[in-house]
Amino acid sequence: MNKEVIKSIGYDQHEIIKDILSLHNNGLPFELDTTFSTGNFYRKNGTPVITEPIYKFDMYPQTDGVQKLIFPLPFHDNSIQSIMFDPPFVISKGDSLNNGNSKSNIINNRFGSYESPLDLFISYNTNLREYYRILKNDGILVFKCQGTVSSGKNFFIPEWVMWRAYTIGFYPLDRFELIARSRLISGKVKTQQHARKYSSVFWVFKKCTPRVNYDQFEEIIDLL
Repeated sequence: MNKEVIKSIGYDQHEIIKDILSLHNNGLPFELDTTFSTGNFYRKNGTPVITEPIYKFDMYPQTDGVQKLIFPLPFHDNSIQSIMFDPPFVISKGDSLNNGNSKSNIINNRFGSYESPLDLFISYNTNLREYYRILKNDGILVFKCQGTVSSGKNFFIPEWVMWRAYTIGFYPLDRFELIARSRLISGKVKTQQHARKYSSVFWVFKKCTPRVNYDQFEEIIDLL
């Protein structure tokens, strides 16, 4: 019987993470997760399904064994083999964030948020640079992200993340897409202007030194 093919899309993020670790990390667990939160990436309905990372950090630690996230990270250059990163994607600000109403800002309260697109891009860039520093050559970074809308403008975050990672020196090794069967809908949106996002992306970036040479592709583009 042929081995089941690993697909680029899925409806279960635990299965996607398992596939990534199997395909790109020799089946080993992540060494580092800087957005560990309560560890739901590694448990399903409270039951462990994926081995937790050795090093666990979060901006706001909520469980024992999770360290406060600081920059620079307390690791030497070229010392980590694999990293999981799942930052907030929501952009939101205003008095309503602190109005005490549990029925408003559900998405923000659940996932966290940035006050502006610039804050998001600065944060993502800072993390990408730091991960490139601490990763070993051929080490991998798994970066979960998704597009978002802020002030009526569409921000195609996964595409920006890939471009920025490439310019820093990463090779986009693989891309997995998590499809949601349902999504939380903000009650603040009265008139829809953009398609509601029903997918998020797991980029698998590989640190390459020296950097992968894409000059041949750029030359082809110049000819078109």
